Amino acid sequence: MSGKPLRLATAGTGFFSQFHYAAWARLPVELVGCCSLDEVAAGETASRFSSCDAFTDFEMMLDETSLDLVDIITPPETHFKFVSAAAARGIPAICQKPFCTSLDEAEALVKVVEDADSLCVVHENFRFQPWYGALKNLLVSGAIDELYQVTFRLRPGDGQGPNAYLERQPYFQNMPRFLVHETAIHWVDVFRFLLGEVTSVTARLTQLNPAISGEDAGLIIFDFEGGKRGLFDGNRLSDHSAHNRRLTMGEMQIDGSGGTLNLTGDGEIFHRQFGRNESVQHNYDWSNEGFGGDCVFRLQAHVVDHLLNGSTLQNKAADYLTNLRVEDAIYRSSQEKRTIAL
Repeated sequence: MSGKPLRLATAGTGFFSQFHYAAWARLPVELVGCCSLDEVAAGETASRFSSCDAFTDFEMMLDETSLDLVDIITPPETHFKFVSAAAARGIPAICQKPFCTSLDEAEALVKVVEDADSLCVVHENFRFQPWYGALKNLLVSGAIDELYQVTFRLRPGDGQGPNAYLERQPYFQNMPRFLVHETAIHWVDVFRFLLGEVTSVTARLTQLNPAISGEDAGLIIFDFEGGKRGLFDGNRLSDHSAHNRRLTMGEMQIDGSGGTLNLTGDGEIFHRQFGRNESVQHNYDWSNEGFGGDCVFRLQAHVVDHLLNGSTLQNKAADYLTNLRVEDAIYRSSQEKRTIAL
């Protein structure tokens, strides 16, 4: 790639796309195309960028713009068609999660991308939240010596009553697989980022709010290589203590032989050494901007740096299949009421 800004196009103008567009405006890219089935929304988004044209046909946009990258911010039902179209034209793509509609479809799409010798990165941004980077650095530095386990308690408090999720993402109500497929998949990836590869899962999932189609609470036990364990304790109806309950969406504790690390709902990290009662706050740099500690910007900047400078890339679609295989095992474990080995 040259030193010129990357020529970028996007597909999607839904709720979460606002964070993508705000992040792209801060990066060395030139937005030249915006596609949406909603012609008005496409036009309004395009009007915010001087060089951007609006489209309602995705493949027409790809053919009429000369692109270095396309950002697909659309529902899973569109992913196979859109990513395949980009791959056929040799255009690298970022694709939102949930990635595709099923594990089988995701595996087939990865093969399409690989056969075309193209690139697709899944927009799995939670590992780019700054507190997880800081926790990873503490673990690597040996701050709590031998690592035993990690626990995350998901408590966003947005899932009660007949109007749950309608204000921001109403399609949540109709997802047949919800808590894990839409939400816990983030911590499948985060747990792998912090602890390594999953060897088995044991899950019990349930639906608490009858107004929605899928599960909205559950417990998932993870076994990892080397004997480490993880617990995801998710309940979208309950809340937790935080100024913004969507910042971390819950609280994390990591236990080791030399102490404990705690992540609060406000993004604070505390370190308590084994045998002591007092905890010391661990200070680290982060920006309370955009979504989740500016993780959307951080992921997109990561991809831009790879395309411009050849830096090592995380979250390639082929690598992301591991998360989807873990997800599939979680649902089978809950349905069959047994531990599933991976």
